[in-house]
Amino acid sequence: MTHWIGSIRFTYPLSVALYPLERFDWDGFDHMCNVRLAIGRNSSPFSIFYASSYSCSLRLLIRLHQVLIVAEAITHPTRYLAIATSGGLNQQRTGITDAVVAARILNATLVVPKLDQKSFWKDASDFTDIFDVDWFISFLSKDVKIIKQLPKRGGRTWTPYTMRVPRKCSERCYLNRVLPVLLKRHAVQLNKFDYRLANRLDTGFQKLRCRVNYHALQFANPILEMGKILVQRLRMRSKHYIALHLRFEPDMLAFSGCDYGGGEKEKNELGAIQKRWKTLHKNNPDKERRQGRCPLTPEEVGLMLKALGYGSDVHIYVASGEVYGGEETLRPLKALFPNFYSKDTIATKEELGPFLSFSSRRAALDFIVCDESDVFVTNNNGNMARILAGRRKYFGHKPTIRPNAKKLYRLFLSRNNMTWEEFSSRIRTLQKGFMGEPKEVRPGRGEFHENPSTCICEDSEAMGKVKADSRHKKHGKLDDSSRKDVMVSDDQNDYDDNDVPEWPDLDEDEEDESGSKEKHLSNVTGSDYGAVISDEPELEAMLSD
Repeated sequence: MTHWIGSIRFTYPLSVALYPLERFDWDGFDHMCNVRLAIGRNSSPFSIFYASSYSCSLRLLIRLHQVLIVAEAITHPTRYLAIATSGGLNQQRTGITDAVVAARILNATLVVPKLDQKSFWKDASDFTDIFDVDWFISFLSKDVKIIKQLPKRGGRTWTPYTMRVPRKCSERCYLNRVLPVLLKRHAVQLNKFDYRLANRLDTGFQKLRCRVNYHALQFANPILEMGKILVQRLRMRSKHYIALHLRFEPDMLAFSGCDYGGGEKEKNELGAIQKRWKTLHKNNPDKERRQGRCPLTPEEVGLMLKALGYGSDVHIYVASGEVYGGEETLRPLKALFPNFYSKDTIATKEELGPFLSFSSRRAALDFIVCDESDVFVTNNNGNMARILAGRRKYFGHKPTIRPNAKKLYRLFLSRNNMTWEEFSSRIRTLQKGFMGEPKEVRPGRGEFHENPSTCICEDSEAMGKVKADSRHKKHGKLDDSSRKDVMVSDDQNDYDDNDVPEWPDLDEDEEDESGSKEKHLSNVTGSDYGAVISDEPELEAMLSD
């Protein structure tokens, strides 16, 4: 959908695409959108514009600076930054987003990032197979100059100097560590680029993150078209649906070190998988559960949803890989919600053929269906859960329900010792603050990809409308009695960058040319299931998405 206002073209979801803005009717726009245009001295000098749809399709906050600086004018012609991402689709998405910001910090030309083809997921897809590269380059042309490949040097292929930066690397960190190398070598590739940029940055850089993640990164047409078909078929079955991201793969469960109630059989099977990784440290299953590091089982997710007021007539789309225990594990969830779908049940093998051999392309289809859902639910706190939670806040605050795992575990253990009414009442109490309501998490708290508060145009009237709409729309949802007031959760707001366990910086088989391997790391991969310390590269990638 396209809107023309003055000389600016807005494409839905509301991305500013054309310049100049000199003739734009700012007074009329300000009145129409009921927002204040922020034109300030304290704004970052490169943040030319910022646009976000919060709760209505034409509510924008635009930062216009007195001097419009084009990427061509600020990019140094002899600086090229290449990036090699790491992990699954969503971990790589954060890497791509941060790569653009890193290039802007360094005033360098960015080479289209390389996707990870060697980790646990073993997906041979490149950037153009997953994302629309031409749109990516053109949309960000006012922020960062991007090219598809390094130019030749002396008629030969130019091999960049490779190095690593520590996780949570700040703007100053990049200027101190990378810029001197870039000035000397002119072309630098940062390897294993996942979570290599600080969570808290200058406002302008945060807004650039949003422009990349929510506007510039669009899936390639084959993925978009198939995703659209899946959503349409779900809507034909029911006007509204819930999407559940279910992480319950055997490898992931073995890695988590948790006890899922399967007795000796489970212990032996997961123990055999754990032996693949010699460096995997064993955890105390009870301690992991108490600390909320174990994903909910399919049955527990079903019980939580039923207790929250969702009836058996609700249609559920499940995005998952191989579920440990197969149909036997899924049976309790399907008994509670018989309208149970996945991409394999609503599309033919022929339709899914081009995607079946590529984990990232399959994950992209699930991403689209989950993003379009009326309610998104997750049994984990990995990268996809966090990225979609942030995206759904940015584009209008569609609900995202995440389990308060730290508080729920005791309740699930004792559920057979109480009535259903008592159990469901306690579920609703414990889940307050984890239901995806506006302002559940205070601005600036948590990971930026999960809570992009800097990029959200907050308007009290619109916020009230969102909360009211979320209560009266049924969708087979909660009754009003179970969603009385938006509650700011202490559990979520006590979160800080260092509240989750540190992950090791897992090195590739080959050391970078720089010869240095970071020893002291302070960021996480985006998963709460990370108390395990390991030197196995595929472990982190497997768990993160």
